[in-house]
Amino acid sequence: MAQNNDKYTYRVTWSEDDNEYVGLCAEFPSLSWLADTPEKALKGVRKLVADILLDMDINGEPIPEPIACKHYSGKFMVRVPPDVYRKLALQAAESGVSLNRIASSKLSQ
Repeated sequence: MAQNNDKYTYRVTWSEDDNEYVGLCAEFPSLSWLADTPEKALKGVRKLVADILLDMDINGEPIPEPIACKHYSGKFMVRVPPDVYRKLALQAAESGVSLNRIASSKLSQ
């Protein structure tokens, strides 16, 4: 049976190009639903996701895990130019904290 679509990440925004509200789902970035009210846009995209999930389930396709249900390690690698690395390393040393602490602090701002 298909996964419950209530756990997915939905967003409604205004589309100036379409002159309507657009409902979106982060886990299904290619899907959208246009409507004249935010409520209808949300309802429409949720129904669309439910239909897609049912179709994926019937066809044995892998169903995306909701972002809210994923477990994150807290680690990711990012490459920065050498001068940025040097600047961060200097800030960390002057502050008496690790480079990870400085980077984490800047990312959470």
